[in-house]
Amino acid sequence: MRTGDVKSHAYILLTGDRVLSISDKAPGGVPVTDLSAYTVLPGLIDAHGHILSDPTSQSAATELRETYAQATLWGVYNLRLWLDHGFTAVRDACEGPTDYPQFALRDSVTRGMIQGPRISAAGSCISLTGGHGDGFPFSPDLGLPRGANIADTPDEIARVVRRDIKYGADWIKLMATGGVMDPISDYHVEELSEAQMAMAVEVAHRAGKKVMAHAEGTTGIKAAVRAGVDSIEHGTMLDEEGAKLMEEHGTWLVPTLYCFQHDMETGLSKGREPESFAKGQEILAAQGPAFKLALAHHLKIAYGVDDSDVDESVSREFGALVAGGMTTLGALQAATINAATLLGKDKEFGSIEPGHYADIIAVSGDPLADIKVMYDVKFVMKGGKIIKDPAHPDRNVVARIH
Repeated sequence: MRTGDVKSHAYILLTGDRVLSISDKAPGGVPVTDLSAYTVLPGLIDAHGHILSDPTSQSAATELRETYAQATLWGVYNLRLWLDHGFTAVRDACEGPTDYPQFALRDSVTRGMIQGPRISAAGSCISLTGGHGDGFPFSPDLGLPRGANIADTPDEIARVVRRDIKYGADWIKLMATGGVMDPISDYHVEELSEAQMAMAVEVAHRAGKKVMAHAEGTTGIKAAVRAGVDSIEHGTMLDEEGAKLMEEHGTWLVPTLYCFQHDMETGLSKGREPESFAKGQEILAAQGPAFKLALAHHLKIAYGVDDSDVDESVSREFGALVAGGMTTLGALQAATINAATLLGKDKEFGSIEPGHYADIIAVSGDPLADIKVMYDVKFVMKGGKIIKDPAHPDRNVVARIH
């Protein structure tokens, strides 16, 4: 994955959950899984997921109707789907519930209680009052309590960041600008101030944590980069000045191209607010030019999906990246070694190397020639354990919702 070189007749020797060696001769006296009919790659990484997403609804009222218990069960379901599509690691990009079910799911996967990718999890979606992360865009008559994720000053930001870290956050997630999916915010507008974001970065980095920023509009992107965030999520309105600033600071970009495109296909069918859909139509026009600027400035890019329907969308970002101008190798690297580097895990996974986790997938055909073969992963191994095997399709059944 680091160079793009393709090796034929390779034998990957595993011990426990790790790769021991790679050679051109078959080892003796060990069981062999024959993948010679396929192209073998390291397990994939989705660097922008929302584990608790309900794939059946895009209504702003879902959070009021759905219990945290049901959201957690959606998480169990979604994690199994990520694995089925070859994603052996995922970065959760914040969740709404105040008791952090994403941390419980992360720890349950680590303990082997449930099946799922390796999880790096952000805490709350840190927002200002009425911002993109304010989960209650409803009448003031309801008297709903202020969210634990809401911060309107630098001091309040420090408190919320410390709360996330206290309860186990691997990442801090900031809402630098308005967004598209909610019906109330303006994606052009910078929401959290540069001073607030700088405070979040100071507190998080001092604790050894990284910071990601949802940033659509140009002003918010630049403020977040100047504040020192580690990654910009979406970057949909990126301009020349912003791209240059990201290049100078070494800031990562997780562009999430396909989710905006997919939203135009699903329309209002899942209860999405018309105001939200109109914003999606507007922002889609800016997506292509912004991504081309990112490529022209050689920004560090990681693969991220940000779509509530994991089963339908998680692999489609490959096609969107290539259609947007990235090479097929670049798209594969975005979902493997690049994403692992962003997560600080490139010594553990993201490539098939001695000492790394035995996270291995296989596809039919050559993804360097046709990236769409990545839409149908045939074989999945995580940590030396086979999750999906074309030789035993009866064992690979994942229940799909209807």
